Amino acid sequence: MYSEKVMDHFSNPRNVGEIENASGVGTVGNAKCGDIMRMYLDIDENQVIRDCKFKTFGCGAAVATSSMATEMVIGKTIQEALEVTNVAVMEALDGLPPVKVHCSLLAEEAIHAALWDYAEKNGIKIEGLKKPKADIHDEDPVED
Repeated sequence: MYSEKVMDHFSNPRNVGEIENASGVGTVGNAKCGDIMRMYLDIDENQVIRDCKFKTFGCGAAVATSSMATEMVIGKTIQEALEVTNVAVMEALDGLPPVKVHCSLLAEEAIHAALWDYAEKNGIKIEGLKKPKADIHDEDPVED
């Protein structure tokens, strides 16, 4: 059973679309379930995320976690965005069924992939950012 917040973000997703000339774009997927998530970031000269959009091919939980993740990073610094975890996304959505936890991990990894792309484009290192995996099916999501 999905929470009201999950259903709301699935039925009325926020920040759907693309950002032309995005500062960073990250794409991740889960080969097991077929979900694919692409996150676009517009980052200003002070390293604050001005805008974030997404395109997701997947289940309702994948759309809902993408939508919530975009809301959680807009207005944040790069470092603050890096701290948005799959657990934080799940909590913001009032939980996910255990079989859908991987969707929240996709959202976290999509943010990291977009930040990685931004760092590469700008020749900078973002403290604490590891090279993201394109396919997270081997991951064990954290379920606090």
